[in-house]
Amino acid sequence: MKNKIMIIASIMAISSNELSAQTGEELFNNKCSFCHSTSRPADMSKVTAPAIMGVMRHIKMSYPDKDKAISFMKDYILNPSMDKAICMPQKIKRFGVMPSQKGLVTEKELDIILPWIYDKFPPKSFRGMREGRGMGQK
Repeated sequence: MKNKIMIIASIMAISSNELSAQTGEELFNNKCSFCHSTSRPADMSKVTAPAIMGVMRHIKMSYPDKDKAISFMKDYILNPSMDKAICMPQKIKRFGVMPSQKGLVTEKELDIILPWIYDKFPPKSFRGMREGRGMGQK
């Protein structure tokens, strides 16, 4: 019995270390980039969700405080709804409301992904499709 407990504890420790070893970028690439690109795609007809630059632009306009933005994103990713959506109406009409990612991404993974997304996007040089001005983020 003691050996079984040691084996289970070892597996849990290895799994925990594997998650902590993954960066926000790696987790984003594994969990989010299937739908959200990090740059404007050349072929817009194949786009399934808005690029992360535009999404983050709207999130930062609504939630300039990093902690509040991350809290909003975590809630929306796990429990999305039309009343929480902050993207432009034409984006919601085109793509719909994001499906819940419960069971596809864990809260621990989001704790790594979301600060990375907040800090990385949009880049200073990003220009909105209509406004023609950047966010001026770091």
